[in-house]
Amino acid sequence: MRWSTGWYGASGPGRAPGKGRPVPGCDAAWTVGWPPGRIRAAGSGPLALAVVGDCGADDQQLGRALERVQAKDWRALTRWPGSYLTIARRGDALAVIGDLAGQHPVYWRTENAGTWWSTSAGALAALDGAPVDPTALAAHLAFGQPDVLGQRSLFRTVNRVPTGHLLLITPEQSGAVRYEPAEYTPVNLHEAAPTVRAALSEAVAVRLGDRPVSADLAGLDSTTLACLAARSGPVAAVTFADERLRDDDLAYAVRTAATVPNLAHHTVPGSPDTVYYAAVGDLDRLPVTDAPNAYVVTASIKRAVLDTAAARTRAPGVHFTGAAGDAVLSAPSAYLADLLREGQHRRAFRHAQAHARLRHTSVLSVLRRARPASRTDLPASWRQLAATLRQAPGEWVPQAQQPVGWTPLLATAGWMSTDVRGQLANALDTAADHSAGAPRLLAAWADRQDLARVGADTSGWREIALAGQGIEIAAPFLDNEVIRACLAVPADERGAPGRYKPLLAEAFTGTGVLPGFVLSRVTKGGFNALAYAGLNQHAPVLMDLLGPSSRLAAAGLVTQAPVARMLARAAAGQPTAQGALHLAVAAEVWLRQLEAHAASSWWEVGAHAAA
Repeated sequence: MRWSTGWYGASGPGRAPGKGRPVPGCDAAWTVGWPPGRIRAAGSGPLALAVVGDCGADDQQLGRALERVQAKDWRALTRWPGSYLTIARRGDALAVIGDLAGQHPVYWRTENAGTWWSTSAGALAALDGAPVDPTALAAHLAFGQPDVLGQRSLFRTVNRVPTGHLLLITPEQSGAVRYEPAEYTPVNLHEAAPTVRAALSEAVAVRLGDRPVSADLAGLDSTTLACLAARSGPVAAVTFADERLRDDDLAYAVRTAATVPNLAHHTVPGSPDTVYYAAVGDLDRLPVTDAPNAYVVTASIKRAVLDTAAARTRAPGVHFTGAAGDAVLSAPSAYLADLLREGQHRRAFRHAQAHARLRHTSVLSVLRRARPASRTDLPASWRQLAATLRQAPGEWVPQAQQPVGWTPLLATAGWMSTDVRGQLANALDTAADHSAGAPRLLAAWADRQDLARVGADTSGWREIALAGQGIEIAAPFLDNEVIRACLAVPADERGAPGRYKPLLAEAFTGTGVLPGFVLSRVTKGGFNALAYAGLNQHAPVLMDLLGPSSRLAAAGLVTQAPVARMLARAAAGQPTAQGALHLAVAAEVWLRQLEAHAASSWWEVGAHAAA
């Protein structure tokens, strides 16, 4: 697993990460698993700057950025294209800055002699064998929003830097400091389009270099990236085309490859193994990740795609994915609650009419779902949620039929023991009491949480690709500047139901990058058929995984009866809480991997490490 770490203290740390490589110019900082070309620095000692990852700043720009470090203008160090970790030292202040989407998360823990920081919570926990925090894991399962418990990580004694914050360490204290506004100054869709186009183009370009390139060629998001990459050279474009999907991804991909130069198209046919959950029966084949990862559920599908890409390119290559395109280019209908909150009733009604037509329901039902969230804010909604958790869980209702919520309660919350639900309720009350600086708009909160979740999951996919095929996964929609450009457009413009992803169409129409028939596409593929096939095919494995001997069950995080009922629904082809099952399976896999992964493998202790 790739990770970075460092020590801040008056004396040496006495240990170093196993196979760690010192970061140039930064005292007591290391990377593990990162290629040397992806670690660059300027300055040294009391004035130093280093970036780890895909960073579009050249050496001269890094050198000039030392002025920004001197001025403690930390946000300016996050404005280059790409996705990277920033380490900046100015006198006795050390700033460690991750990205806005959690691909480079930052954690810390303080000891008597100083502070350890790392992009791996598991590594910091391994310093003294800190156990998993069951309440934090319960929040992960019940909410799916990474920032609900703020600075609480999945391990006891390990702190987490929330989205939009950086870690600032001084001799006096260590803590998270906000550097990104909770809400952006609104920019209308037309004005934002050139900025989005430029940010996305730069995000693709920074990853090309002389590496062979492959890309998903399926939906609108991945097609955009493939076409941008093809402007610079050959791209092996891959479409997963299992006949059970019955979508039009393949038809659009074939037509796009025939139209756009440099796109060599390859089809990945389905097989009995390319279904959900096919990989969870053999944990030894799944790479260790720092947190529960959703891609363990679809690992066999991802491997089939990556195997095809690897067969058409020489290693090491880079593979582009459209992950997070939905999160930044569109918006869920929850933004209707914000329109109602701001008194824009006519606009809310018009949008609700369009959403109702798409869902074959009534305008009244759409507005009825949105109204409760329009009358509360984030801390109040958490207190209401805490009260719900203290009650006995009711019958499962599909998320689409529940009222819109700032933090939706997932089906997994109903699978937990009474004690765990009570502990989670107490943690929510505490979080509500410390929610200063929360965004005013529901869409602003939900957008950031969606991105943080997708970013963390994409990091797991990256580990799968590196371990299996030696391929780098590139997800440009998760880059800081792409996120900023897109989310500055109000949610009701990005998610307006009359057009499909209007921001992307506005950004690229008439540029020659994408064929017109791609930009006018209004369909989107889905994997429901493969999800149900996997649930049916691998039900015995899942029952064993989540049964009485599961680690989640031992912690009271799942109970057998409701899980068995949900799996029975899936086997009968009935609507199922798929997302909740994915979360539970990924968490169980992760807990079992933690047991098998020796804590001693993270660190080296002794005179050599101290030196």
